[in-house]
Amino acid sequence: MLRATFSPVTTIAFSSVGPSQVPHYRMSSAFQYRCRMQFHPRKNPGQSVARVQRRAAAARSLLMDRDAASIFPANRERRHAADGLSRPSRQKVKHVRQSSSSQAPDEAPTAKRSGTIQSISIAARFLNALAAAPGPLALSLLARETGTGLSTAHRYMQSLIKEGLATQDAATGLYDLGSTALNIGVSALKRIEPVEIAARHMKELARKHAVSGGVAIWTDRGPVLVRWYRSAYFSISSLGLGDVLPIDNTACGLMFQAFLPKETIGKARRLQPSHFRGTAAKNDLLLSIRETRWAELTSHLLSGVTGQAAPVFDAQNELVCVMTTVTDLGQLRTLEDRHALLYAANAVNKETNGGQAVAQHTG
Repeated sequence: MLRATFSPVTTIAFSSVGPSQVPHYRMSSAFQYRCRMQFHPRKNPGQSVARVQRRAAAARSLLMDRDAASIFPANRERRHAADGLSRPSRQKVKHVRQSSSSQAPDEAPTAKRSGTIQSISIAARFLNALAAAPGPLALSLLARETGTGLSTAHRYMQSLIKEGLATQDAATGLYDLGSTALNIGVSALKRIEPVEIAARHMKELARKHAVSGGVAIWTDRGPVLVRWYRSAYFSISSLGLGDVLPIDNTACGLMFQAFLPKETIGKARRLQPSHFRGTAAKNDLLLSIRETRWAELTSHLLSGVTGQAAPVFDAQNELVCVMTTVTDLGQLRTLEDRHALLYAANAVNKETNGGQAVAQHTG
């Protein structure tokens, strides 16, 4: 039996701990002084025997937690209850544990917060998994896609179901997006402005590359430039905002022909000036443009000048506008410069949820 003596009148016996279970240790002088101040009859006159015994039990538990906690981690709370610790004593023990653990070398004294709410980020992973799936998903598949356990996935999905962001089929148990998620998606679609998104990317493209370009929409007279940005490295002064482009002699016109009905194209062709009209595009060419979503013409208006065009679609996969550029192929020294419009169109269609991405041109 291990005995620890604090004063001439107070002795604490660790009757529940054998000598082989407790390592050799020595109490600090500060701890001994604190115990003497609590239990010495001359320092605390009038205290009853029962009170001394209660405080002795508290000190015994405090000492065990302080010096032998690593041996009895599972039974710590059970010992507290058996020793009859009051609430202030438990708080004191907790404070001692926290103070000792804060001195661990592998823990930083202060942790920097990320500024985000982790539970919302995890919930967004479940919603993204449901949105990317072709159909309803089982709980096990959701857990695997989001990198969580089954119990965690179940709790998050139940919370999403409660808020209407997800739903569960009563017969199959599969999960899918809910009505609230649909309403949020529809509201987001209403706020998308494809022309403005395309214009933002075209402005950046003209700033970085030797191309002038803009955004064209379809009117009853044919393609009309509603945005136009001149490059500091290459510019054609004859093109500007509000200009009508030829249907048959420009890459932009061919792109509209590939996706709009023939009747619509025919009405606009009759309204265009005679010098705008050219040979109607063959079906094979229009089919190729429709498949690759890319059109390019060289020396069609001016010698050595190349026009490029790429479509922009909305969430219903309908043609909204066309991004078009003019440039001198001699100034496009790298493949990245030549395909700059392709990359920009891919980025725009991703923002507008506009169907498939533009196919990478290899010519």
